Amino acid sequence: MVNKESRQKTRVKKHIKLRNRFSGTAERPRLAVFRSNNHMYAQIIDDTVGKTLVSASTLEKEVKAELEKTNNVDAATYLGTIIAKRAMEKGISSVVYDRGGFIYQGKIAALADAAREAGLQF
Repeated sequence: MVNKESRQKTRVKKHIKLRNRFSGTAERPRLAVFRSNNHMYAQIIDDTVGKTLVSASTLEKEVKAELEKTNNVDAATYLGTIIAKRAMEKGISSVVYDRGGFIYQGKIAALADAAREAGLQF
């Protein structure tokens, strides 16, 4: 009998492969994205010191108040603009995009496009 690996294990393997290829530095930190069944999370991380510089998620009250649902394409787009604005306030304009092993379509792509439109470069 052939056992198929779970989607979660496959995603984690992809994420490890991606993380071996790049990491965030002080001049170009990493924009890491995670989505669960109910929420989305985005962080800008400097991997050289292991610190989160900026973060945003759909769990925050002010973000949640603007959204009808917290895990759809509209929520991802809004979260992308929020993370980009917060990054610009901290003086971060260029990042490396870490899609977290998720396929680059739908919510993950919407977040990236919104962040680019709001001024982040990657």
